[in-house]
Amino acid sequence: MTFRQTLLATALLAAAAFPATGSAQPVSGLYLGAGAGINNWKDNSSRGISIHDNDIGFAGVGSLGWGFGNGFRAEVEGNYRNHEIRTLVLPNRLLGHSGYVERYGVMANALFDFDLSSFGIAPAVYMPYLGGGAGYAWTDVSKARLQGAGTSTYAVDDTAGSFAYQAIVGGAFGLAPGLAMTVEYRYFNVLSPSLEISRTSGPAQANVPGKWKPEGENHSLLLGLRYAFNPPAPPPAVAEAPVAPPPPTVARSYLVFFDWDRAELTERARQIIAEAAGNARRLAATRIDVAGHADRSGTPAYNQRLSERRAQVVASELERQGVQRSEIGITAFGESRPLVPTADGVREPQNRRVEIVVR
Repeated sequence: MTFRQTLLATALLAAAAFPATGSAQPVSGLYLGAGAGINNWKDNSSRGISIHDNDIGFAGVGSLGWGFGNGFRAEVEGNYRNHEIRTLVLPNRLLGHSGYVERYGVMANALFDFDLSSFGIAPAVYMPYLGGGAGYAWTDVSKARLQGAGTSTYAVDDTAGSFAYQAIVGGAFGLAPGLAMTVEYRYFNVLSPSLEISRTSGPAQANVPGKWKPEGENHSLLLGLRYAFNPPAPPPAVAEAPVAPPPPTVARSYLVFFDWDRAELTERARQIIAEAAGNARRLAATRIDVAGHADRSGTPAYNQRLSERRAQVVASELERQGVQRSEIGITAFGESRPLVPTADGVREPQNRRVEIVVR
């Protein structure tokens, strides 16, 4: 089985074995992640030495990160990869058949989660993400024994470090509040480290170089788990009509919710406004207060204007349902009166609302 076929088979098995049952949402606050899987080290040549390695090795990563609630994440990662060297050759000359390569390093990564619920896909059980990172990695080659001409033997048994970088393409499947399964492809590359080729017996040979700088290009497929310590609140429940109407002297309150950065009414919102207008006429209400609100994902000034637009849209729909404009009082509070307190910049669905109070 080729490496590409192995990647595809592993991804399909992961999707079948771990069905998503939760909701994948942008991470806010501290999180931990870990993953393990398969790795392919590209065959390479350096200073006349060629490596042929068709085996798939192991890759593992662990990360500690912080989510900013708006899709962006930053993390520190530790990683490990290993491979067996099957064949080391010089041009037209076999040198060796054994050896092991281990790579381990530390990376700083930046990632962005794509919230599909912003495009009308809800619940967002799957959230793709892209990222990249840079850091430092060590390459440790051991037990690479090379047979030269006659009694000459050589070995590579050395460790060297160099700059490393990577690109990440992945997706998170929600399993439970704060817990997600991740599937990732990583392109990981290490700038060629300089490893010593030492002669262990026999006379020196002119065609054997003193240094070896193996290439560091790796392709990895990882399955993992990520846990966020501050999971977002679940989506709000839609306000339901009461079983029995309250007495005329009791104020009635209705909530109309909006999509992120939107002031258009949904079909459910029009139903709630129609219900409020009908009860206002039946109860002979003397005043209807309409208050607009916004979440904290924009600037205060922008959210103030957005809440005003939402309140005006609801007031116009009440008027279309038969309520006199003179009976409607309109106010806008922007982000100053959240239903659910959040940090600045967080998209909270329950705070994107207009409250209708029938008195």
